[in-house]
Amino acid sequence: MNSETMGFTPAVELAELVRSKKISPVEYMRTLLARITELEPKINAFAYLAADHAMDEAKKAEGALMSGGRIGRLHGVPVTIKDHSITKDMPTQHGSKIYAGHQPTEDAPLVQRLRAEGAIIIGKTTVPEMGWTGVSRSPLTGITSNPWKLGYNAGASSAGAGAAAAAGYGPLHQGSDGAGSIRMPAHFCGIYGLKPSFGRIPNYPVPGSDMTTHNGPMTRTVADAALMTEVMAGPHSLDHTTLEAGPASYLGRMHEGIKGRRIAYSPDLGFARVDPEVAELVKAAAARFTELGAVVEEVPTPWAKDGPELIRFFWSAHLTGLAQYLPKWEAEMDPGLVACIKHSENVSVARYQEMRYRKMTYVANIHRWFQDWDLLLTPSASVAAFQADKLMPDHWPTHAWDWIMWAEFSYPFNMSWNPAASVPCGFTPAGLPVGLQIVGKRFDDLGVLQASAAFEQLQPWKDKRPRLSTKNM
Repeated sequence: MNSETMGFTPAVELAELVRSKKISPVEYMRTLLARITELEPKINAFAYLAADHAMDEAKKAEGALMSGGRIGRLHGVPVTIKDHSITKDMPTQHGSKIYAGHQPTEDAPLVQRLRAEGAIIIGKTTVPEMGWTGVSRSPLTGITSNPWKLGYNAGASSAGAGAAAAAGYGPLHQGSDGAGSIRMPAHFCGIYGLKPSFGRIPNYPVPGSDMTTHNGPMTRTVADAALMTEVMAGPHSLDHTTLEAGPASYLGRMHEGIKGRRIAYSPDLGFARVDPEVAELVKAAAARFTELGAVVEEVPTPWAKDGPELIRFFWSAHLTGLAQYLPKWEAEMDPGLVACIKHSENVSVARYQEMRYRKMTYVANIHRWFQDWDLLLTPSASVAAFQADKLMPDHWPTHAWDWIMWAEFSYPFNMSWNPAASVPCGFTPAGLPVGLQIVGKRFDDLGVLQASAAFEQLQPWKDKRPRLSTKNM
């Protein structure tokens, strides 16, 4: 196999090729790293590439195969870890000069679980500073480019993971999502991203963002996301918010289909601005679910109207914890992050509590609404990729920090803890990917995966790849 074929081989297939000794983990890793080395100067998806470590682990994986050692479900399969998740042998820098060179002393639980199943961590993927924005740049690592158009936004705090998946840097990429940071990069980069139910995958250290951050997979196929979720999921003593039950057999059941499911479709949640080229593709994709035996209706979402005020309050309020760094670091921080921090400097505890009670009512209204629906379909974001040196597309209003204007569809389900995914559903006339969001009832991660898999079979996307080579870069 050539480097492109290897880079885009799904994990489910790759793991079987390794187990059956049809592919050498060492040769695979050498070829993959050569591809990354050639493409990475323009994509810039890595905050830290651990090439020597990856080769050493590939040699160990090959040795285990030859000696009859334990073979895990991801034996010899490469995986990237987002630069917010702690790793004991690689720096965790959060896209910030404040944390440049910071070296944790332990692995996050999800990292431990991936390693235990034989996955080889090849590096840490880029994030915006402290994960604050939906645009793929940081003061520490610069711009991470969308592989479909260099210099364009790869989207949100898991941007490096999304760009790596789209560029064929191996099959498995870990992301996290506090207001859309798995689903937005998936939308912008033309890949699959799943935000599971809150607590499905442990999160340690536990963030202070009022339980809105979810870990999940970013892949090119639904099957790979199902497998990666199974490996990472399950309760953990260091995260008191994790669900008691382990994961269902997602991979074994995701092809059961969605015949008879009641599916709601909302083009705008009743208030969101959406670019016409995005709206058209999402509407067409939603209509196709009737071909899968589901009942699809365009319906109102009356709970959604309170979302914009809530997210803008909490997004800024939760970032005020970074105000302690301003006296020393402000000049070297992202100006948008600084503006966002300062926006809530004078918010009182009483005001925070008032808004939190409103948030709980909002969440209850979402779950009450879902009693009548199995799934909800919306755009994953309002715009296709735009220039990554800007916070907003040129045709949208400007603001010092409010990038959320084009991202109104994702954060409701961080607050409510529903599982949600972004599936590729087409391309704009300019050739930029667009994602369809599939939201399920809380705990119904399997239902979201089944709907995603059914749509993937109906409208396949895994063979649609950006044209990348050293010659045209």
